[in-house]
Amino acid sequence: MIYKDVIIIGGGPAGLCAAKILADQDVSVLLVDRDHHLGGQLVKQTHKFFGSEKQYAKNRGFEIAKILINDINDKPNIEILLGATVAGIYKDHVITVVKEERYLKYKAKAFIIATGASEKALAFENNDLPGIYGAGAIQTLMNLYGIVPEDEVLMVGSGNIGLIVSYQLLQAGVKVKGIVEAASIIGGYKVHASKLKRLGVPFYMQHTIKRAIGKDHLEAVEIVKLTDDFKELENETSIIKTKALCIAVGLSPLSQLLGMMEVAMKYIKELGGRVPVLNNLNQTSNPNIFACGDVSGIEEASSAMMNGYIAGLGALKHLEHPHPNHDELIKMYHHELEILRHSSYGEKTLAGLKKLGGGPYAN
Repeated sequence: MIYKDVIIIGGGPAGLCAAKILADQDVSVLLVDRDHHLGGQLVKQTHKFFGSEKQYAKNRGFEIAKILINDINDKPNIEILLGATVAGIYKDHVITVVKEERYLKYKAKAFIIATGASEKALAFENNDLPGIYGAGAIQTLMNLYGIVPEDEVLMVGSGNIGLIVSYQLLQAGVKVKGIVEAASIIGGYKVHASKLKRLGVPFYMQHTIKRAIGKDHLEAVEIVKLTDDFKELENETSIIKTKALCIAVGLSPLSQLLGMMEVAMKYIKELGGRVPVLNNLNQTSNPNIFACGDVSGIEEASSAMMNGYIAGLGALKHLEHPHPNHDELIKMYHHELEILRHSSYGEKTLAGLKKLGGGPYAN
């Protein structure tokens, strides 16, 4: 058994910011991630971030990852364990970790769960044909390995991920055959959508994928028009030829570890699924467990970072070793979150948080 004061599960933007808060404090920390690199989704994001200086505005995602990683590298109190999967978390404050052929056990006084989210799938006929990708897979191929999936792609989903990946495809010389969106309005920032429209990318609003067409590989898709209540209009279909289809229809919190600890959770559609009820220090109903980032509700990476800082401060206070500037920092990071969430695209998040309760949104 290996003992630590704090264990952070997940080395994406939220986990890294939690670690940054803990880096210069007199506590022992384990940061564990199943990937072989830190940074999570940041390492494949090449677009510049909006927001304030505290949110690393005007930096690209992979640049932010480097900054956050450099902030914790070589810190003697932080052990980093990569390529390791947390198999379970238990009520005696123990986690089990599988790394290569080793089975490790760690025990801690506090845990910060920053496991992120997984991509949602879309159900349609032949959705397992080769040539159908998730947006994260395409970002990994292009931005990490310099490989384009095909020379033409049809995108499903007009949220920020769908819009940003579409623009990255265009920059890589890939023809974007269009963007298919089930809703009547574009889900992402207008600045991203406007760039695509100027470049001639068509938007198929109030449409969804009915079926994929092809034998050994995707050759075309059939799209169908939807009513305002998302019912298919059978006589309003069309065929779009394409060699690849990218699915970007949202994310679901990876909250299984929180479920193992039986913390209070609610299903909140606006936040992506089952999420934990948190107080204003990102502490769950189990006082030893904190959560931050997409596992506590799907938001932008900037919000995940602010939440990571809050969780780190919360863990320090729980250990009765509060940060010397605790009150000032908590106030500042909550203020940054309020700014992010009161933007024109934060209404859904705010509505979800009010349904969830807890924290500053408790009734």
